[in-house]
Amino acid sequence: MEPETCVIDRWRTLLSRYNAVASALERALQEEHALTLSDFETLDRLAEAMERPRMQELAASMYLSQSALSRTVARLEKAGLVERIHCVADRRGVVVELTEAGRQRHKEARVTHLAVLSEHLADAEDRTGAQASF
Repeated sequence: MEPETCVIDRWRTLLSRYNAVASALERALQEEHALTLSDFETLDRLAEAMERPRMQELAASMYLSQSALSRTVARLEKAGLVERIHCVADRRGVVVELTEAGRQRHKEARVTHLAVLSEHLADAEDRTGAQASF
């Protein structure tokens, strides 16, 4: 097999695995917690943040564009899970903070998130006989 074909096959395998895991996460989070995968990832980043991040910092740490993150944060804000606050030092800046309801939803959804990841990553390990290299 040519080196190019090998690299392309590995890329396609990686995409297939990612899509399978992302689809399973999306389904489980939606069914059990009424969250999209983007919603959960946003809550997760906020839960782990040492300080309230600005919107652009949050977007930079995620796979979402700034406009997609804005839509996600607006949806989470409407659900009462986060709030946007104008930055004290720079009124043009906006920081995002979890509400108590957001912390609780994240805590509950994190269990589901970890269970789905564990199941799918264990499946990948079982198929290869070694740790999956995502």
